[in-house]
Amino acid sequence: MEAMDAIDPGWCPVWDTGWQRCFTLVRVHVTGGGELPATAGAVIVQGEDLGAWAAAQRVEFGRLLPAQQWLLTTVGIEAAPAEQRRQAVAARPRRSQADRRALGLAAARAFHAREGHLTVPRKHIETVDGQEVKLGGWLDNTRRRADKLTDEERAELSALGMRW
Repeated sequence: MEAMDAIDPGWCPVWDTGWQRCFTLVRVHVTGGGELPATAGAVIVQGEDLGAWAAAQRVEFGRLLPAQQWLLTTVGIEAAPAEQRRQAVAARPRRSQADRRALGLAAARAFHAREGHLTVPRKHIETVDGQEVKLGGWLDNTRRRADKLTDEERAELSALGMRW
C-alpha cells in the first residue's frame, strides 16, 4: 500500500475508477495552474469533460463518501446550493430498471449490428430512438451485476459477443 500511496495518495480501490480518473485529471489541471471549469465543454482532457464532471460532483456532493467530499474541496469543488440540486434531480428522466435494461439491450443490439462486435469503448454513447445510452458504462455495470440478469438477457448479450 505504501507504494500505491507514493503514486497517488487519493487512490482508493473501492471507488469507481472513472471517478478517480476524472478527479486526478481535475487535480492535475488545477495544480498545474488551470482554472476549475465552470461549464461543460470548457475543458476536455484525455477525452474527459472536466466541466461536466465538476458540475455533476457539485450536484451529487451529498451522495459521496466524506473522503471523496474532502478531496473535491481540495480542488475547489463544493456542494451546489440546495435549490440547484433539487432542480437537477427533478430534471432527470425517470425510468424503471426494466426500461433501463431494455434500452441498454437495444443499444447493444444497434452497436453490434453496425460494428459487428460488442467491444465498446467505456465512454461510448449510442443513440436509440432519440435517447442517448451510455453504452460503454452500461455494459461495464452489467458485467459487474451479471447475477441480476435474467437467463434470456444473459443469453442475448452472450450472442452479441459480450465479454463477461
